[in-house]
Amino acid sequence: MGWRDLITEEEQAIVAPWMGGRSLHSGGRTRTIKGDLPEEHDWYLFRLEPRAASITQAAMPAPESLGWVQTGFLVGNRFVPDHAQAGQLEHQWTGRFKQVHLLEEGLERFSRIEVGALRQHGQLVYRGLAFPLGPEDDVLSAFLDRNTSVQNVKGVIPSLQAAFDLECYERDKAEERRWELQRLRAEETARREREEERKRLVESLGNGAGRRDMARVDFHTAAAAALAIGGAELLDTRSARRGESVVRYRLDGRRYECVCDSQMRIIDAGVCLTDETTGEKGDTFFTLESLPAVIRQADREGVLVVYRHA
Repeated sequence: MGWRDLITEEEQAIVAPWMGGRSLHSGGRTRTIKGDLPEEHDWYLFRLEPRAASITQAAMPAPESLGWVQTGFLVGNRFVPDHAQAGQLEHQWTGRFKQVHLLEEGLERFSRIEVGALRQHGQLVYRGLAFPLGPEDDVLSAFLDRNTSVQNVKGVIPSLQAAFDLECYERDKAEERRWELQRLRAEETARREREEERKRLVESLGNGAGRRDMARVDFHTAAAAALAIGGAELLDTRSARRGESVVRYRLDGRRYECVCDSQMRIIDAGVCLTDETTGEKGDTFFTLESLPAVIRQADREGVLVVYRHA
């Protein structure tokens, strides 16, 4: 028998499922799919050649073309075969149960189905509904009632118990993901609101009210803007007692340190601001905006006395 005889014995066309790739497994043989590939996974009519095949058009499902038939329960798009045993769930449980392709739409939870494949250990394809065992509706009710067990449901076989456990597991994980997504969205919304508020405050740093609004949110930035009014450069800030802040800055090549409150009013100027006539201490008369000018004037007049050295 020559190769020409083999060609005449080949089927001319078959209906088979396509789930991606360029290989068609049929009749114990593997052919390379040539030509354009469809945009979606589905059942198609394949035109056969000795070593190749081509997809011609979509076709009605032909479940009889599938071999290696199994029955079991559907969990999402995963197949729990009748021989599965219930047990402790693994972190990656989906690796234990294969995906079912080309599922019919609208299948209920805990549906008992038939699946098949084009080759042994190949991808599972939906064949249709299988005859139910009886307790499926009661198991579904337990799931909807958010029960954690079906021990009180009669007739539950181990594979149906496994399907119930997996459905509960997937629901819990989905809820965790939704809560986490809500938390992340809330955090992102709050972050954007803070950023918008900060942007507004930065734009208002040119006036005293704006700088004091910023001081409640970002004291360091507000202090830098305030000192810049008097020509000074902020070096550092640190929190002190009772809501006070220690501010270090540079003015005309020298470093200074002062203490101010949360509204940038001076508490301790770090230099002598006492009236020689009255003895009144004048620190609290000034703010971070006005303090550099006072220091410059005292320096020009030769009366600058520094108490706090930075």
